Amino acid sequence: MARSTSRTTPRDSKAREVLRKLEQQHPGADTELDFRNPYELLVATILSAQSTDAGVNRVTPALFKRYPDARTLAAAEPSDLEPQIHSTGFFRSKAKSLVGMARALVERHAGEVPPSMDDLVELPGVGRKTANVVLGHALGIPGLPVDRHVLRVANRIGIAHSDDAVEVEHELGAQIPQDKWIVLSDSLILHGRRICKPKPLCAECLVRDQCDYYRKVVSKVSRR
Repeated sequence: MARSTSRTTPRDSKAREVLRKLEQQHPGADTELDFRNPYELLVATILSAQSTDAGVNRVTPALFKRYPDARTLAAAEPSDLEPQIHSTGFFRSKAKSLVGMARALVERHAGEVPPSMDDLVELPGVGRKTANVVLGHALGIPGLPVDRHVLRVANRIGIAHSDDAVEVEHELGAQIPQDKWIVLSDSLILHGRRICKPKPLCAECLVRDQCDYYRKVVSKVSRR
């Protein structure tokens, strides 16, 4: 996803101001998954689907001790993993994805996590969101993960206008420099978890002056 080199537009300026305030509200925003290398983050991100990061972090230490790399995981059977990841939910499909992912890494990439979106999304259980997480956090390559929090918050604020994750990824990436993609995603995710929940805590939000939802909905209700 390449960024245009055209001059900054008013929409870009809004997105950058939103990011500045989000960084103020959530200083040091980062992934809350524990990992030491790209392989561990790839496994943890697959496990995080429909689960909390805290829940994933409770199971990965023992999992990584038993399967410290792609080759050891590739030698396992999904049924071996299921009891260890049961608490993360959807454990059967996740176990199948993890073993399939590891075997693909061994067969196609000598057991290493490839630094490429195209290669990552060809792995079992890996979509664009997971690939962007690994690229941005573990491989130092610009990535902009879009999850349900990013979708909700970006659309409410008005820096995105779609329910499609890929479209929102491209919308946001066009407004923000590449070196800020990962911190924008992390900040939006934390904002969605802590402040801009399904029932938002607008009184605690530093972005409300830039927020379309606050201006068009919340402020009008509060004046009645």
